[in-house]
Amino acid sequence: MCIWLIATLCTFLACDHDKNTAQANDQNQAAKTESHAPLSFPADTGPPPTFDGDRAMQYVKDIVAFGPRPIGSPNHKKVEDYIISHIKGDVVDHDVFTADTPEGKFPVHNIIAKFPGTKDGIIVVASHYDTNYPLRNTSFIGANDGASSSALLLEIANQLHGKPRDGYPVWLVWDDAEEAIKPDTEMPFLDDSLYGIRHLAEKWQADGTSKKIKAFLLADMIGDADLDIERETNSTAWLESVVFEAATRLGFQSHFFAREGAVSDDHLPFLKIGVPSADIIDIDYGYNNVFHHTTQDTVDKLSPKSIEISGKVILETMRILDKMDPLPPK
Repeated sequence: MCIWLIATLCTFLACDHDKNTAQANDQNQAAKTESHAPLSFPADTGPPPTFDGDRAMQYVKDIVAFGPRPIGSPNHKKVEDYIISHIKGDVVDHDVFTADTPEGKFPVHNIIAKFPGTKDGIIVVASHYDTNYPLRNTSFIGANDGASSSALLLEIANQLHGKPRDGYPVWLVWDDAEEAIKPDTEMPFLDDSLYGIRHLAEKWQADGTSKKIKAFLLADMIGDADLDIERETNSTAWLESVVFEAATRLGFQSHFFAREGAVSDDHLPFLKIGVPSADIIDIDYGYNNVFHHTTQDTVDKLSPKSIEISGKVILETMRILDKMDPLPPK
């Protein structure tokens, strides 16, 4: 998670990732999608998606009960095993490698659960699951930052288990080593972060998988009891519009896009290789972002309803994408 920009006020607020906004914009300018003609959405038919917010919240509680989970720690391995235990029986790939970081070499483990569909293509939904490395010796447990979105993916998996989709296959990605190793005061965030998702994007670009991906949906910090999802301006514009259409159809539009800003997050490596991507994130966590990357990021700040809203909107976004034919060009 990173810096965000309030375009309407022409000011910016920095979270404790003190990232260079100009650098982020320069690096991502080529990846941004130009405006397209107004989208034509399919008819709104069928029942709304199912998502159990209470069950997802229990997953959050289970994850944070392990304690801080920075890469290379025993707790990190426990969370890996916890996630894998919930998707056994599904098709699961493991992207395992060693990251060379400013603090040495660390094992990194991206977990990918694959659910079949009838259409040619892939929708990817992702979340990181590690916690902030510089805070590893504190009680920081990342209830919202990492646990809420990881739990959301586990509940989406529940909705997909054994149910071949009449649409695109869905791949759920729990990506690793998203957090920076050094504090931002010592090293720019984009030079020292996103290790897992960058490796996966490079791997899928090399083997041709990235050409099959129709949309990359990132969930991050979606459990805040006061849910207010950004219109994230680094994201692909038409895909953000699909997300808002999904929220509107479900009656959740008041929780989406009241503000906008640019966020440097796990979607950037996929934007860089030309994959339409959207970051579904509420970066303003507590008044003036006071809870973000602090030991106050605890379960009592979250709401199962917020996770449910986010999960249902992602599922509805997937359903709209299934029926949009053709999708806008990449």
